[in-house]
Amino acid sequence: MSLFSLGSKNIGIDLGTSNILVTIKGKGVVLKEPAVVATDIKTGEIVATGYEAKEMLGKTPEAIEAIKPMKDGVIADFTATRLMLKNILKKVCQRYNIAKPVAVVGVPYGITEVEERAVEESIMYAGAKEVYLIEEPMASAIGAGLHVEEPSGSMVVDLGAGITEVAVISLGGIVVSNSIRIAGDELDKDIINYIKKEQNLSIGDTTAEDIKMEIGCATPLMTKLSMEIRGRDLSTGLPRNITITSEQILDALSESIKRIVQTVKQTLEKTPPELAADLVENGIILTGGGALIKNLDKLLSEETSMPVYIADEPLDCVVRGTGKVLEELERLKPVLTNRRKRR
Repeated sequence: MSLFSLGSKNIGIDLGTSNILVTIKGKGVVLKEPAVVATDIKTGEIVATGYEAKEMLGKTPEAIEAIKPMKDGVIADFTATRLMLKNILKKVCQRYNIAKPVAVVGVPYGITEVEERAVEESIMYAGAKEVYLIEEPMASAIGAGLHVEEPSGSMVVDLGAGITEVAVISLGGIVVSNSIRIAGDELDKDIINYIKKEQNLSIGDTTAEDIKMEIGCATPLMTKLSMEIRGRDLSTGLPRNITITSEQILDALSESIKRIVQTVKQTLEKTPPELAADLVENGIILTGGGALIKNLDKLLSEETSMPVYIADEPLDCVVRGTGKVLEELERLKPVLTNRRKRR
C-alpha cells in the first residue's frame, strides 16, 4: 500500500522560526500558532505552547522558561522543539482522529544533513510514522500557485522570520538559490535598536513586530502613517508613550531591506540566460510574512526592472505547498527529498 493512500491521515507542516502551521489533506490549514514553548525549568514539562506561551515571553517567573526554539529556520533547541511539536501534533491528531500520520515538512534550502536529521527525529518523536522533507522555496512556489514542474523559469522570494530565501525554479528543481539571514526577526531588531537610539525608549519584540506590520515600508508612502507605542524610558526607567511615523521606520529598516534587494539581484545575476528571459515575463513572486511590508514589491520591481507580485495569503504559502504535494503526489513527487525515516 502506498504511504500516501491513507487519506486525511497525511499532514503538512511549516516548521517556521516564528510560527508553526499544519495542514491536513482535504481539510486545509487546521493550525497556526507561534513557535514558542514554555517549560517548567525543574521538571522539564511543558507549561504552554503557541499563543499562550508567546504571551509569557519576557514575563515568566524564575521557575518557567518561555523560548523560541527555532532560529534562522532550523532547530536551535532540540529538546524544546521536540516537546513543542509533540504537544502541537497531539492537539491536531486528537482533534481530527489521526494516528501516526505521514508528514511532509518544509525545511530551508541547503540545510545540513545534521539539521535535516534533527527535523526528522523531532517530527517522528512527536508521533509521525513517516517524514518527508521539501525545501521551503519549492513549497512556497507551489503554495503560491506556480507550476514548478514546467520547463519555464519561476522566481520566488520567501521572506520568513529567520531567513530570506531566493530561488529560481524550473522542471521541478531549484536551479539557482541564495539566502540571507536577514528577515522578519532581524527587521524587528532594527526597529528596537532605532527606537532605543533615537527615542531613548526600550520596546519588546512584540511591539516591534506590530510597528513593522502596521507602518513598516520599503519606500516612502504616499500618505505618511503613524502609531502610538509604549515602552520603558531608558533615563527614568518609567513607562512612556511616543508616536512613531512610517518615515522613521523606513529609516530603521533601510539597511536590511537594501541587503535583501541585493540578494535578489545577485541571484538574478547567476540565473542562466534562458531562464532569465522567462523571469522577465513571469516576474518575481513574494511569499512569507515579509512580503506584506509596504512597497517592498514596488522597490524590488524598480531595482530589478521586472514585475513583482505578492502571493495570496503569503504567510501560508509554505504550508499550502506541503498540502498541495499531499493532494497531487504523483505529479509533485519529484520535488520531495529522498530522505525519510521509519520508526
